[in-house]
Amino acid sequence: MPKHESLYDLMLVLSLKAEEDRRAKIVADTESQIATGGGTVERNDDWRTRTLAYEIDHQQEGEYHLLQFTGPPSLLEALSHNLRIDDGVVRFRIIKVVPGTPPPPDAAPPVATPATVAAES
Repeated sequence: MPKHESLYDLMLVLSLKAEEDRRAKIVADTESQIATGGGTVERNDDWRTRTLAYEIDHQQEGEYHLLQFTGPPSLLEALSHNLRIDDGVVRFRIIKVVPGTPPPPDAAPPVATPATVAAES
């Protein structure tokens, strides 16, 4: 029976308190850990700085990244552990992509500002 690796979405929210070089290193280290853990990064989208839905650790904005990767289930625990202990990571979520899930967007979703919200009302 062929070995089938699952497809996962990893949403990273990085702290703007961390230097830009540090944030780039977090993303690069995450990609490296996926590769060394037996996975492959299929997609890496930089959604840039966005306002958080609510304040986290006295921060109102974060730098968003969406990584789509394949890999064995054993990779998830090590990846989660390293992201959890990194102070530059505000939040992260790993979601298994199941059949029937729509593909990720081609571009980052638009940023909602008070002006655009008022115009839509």
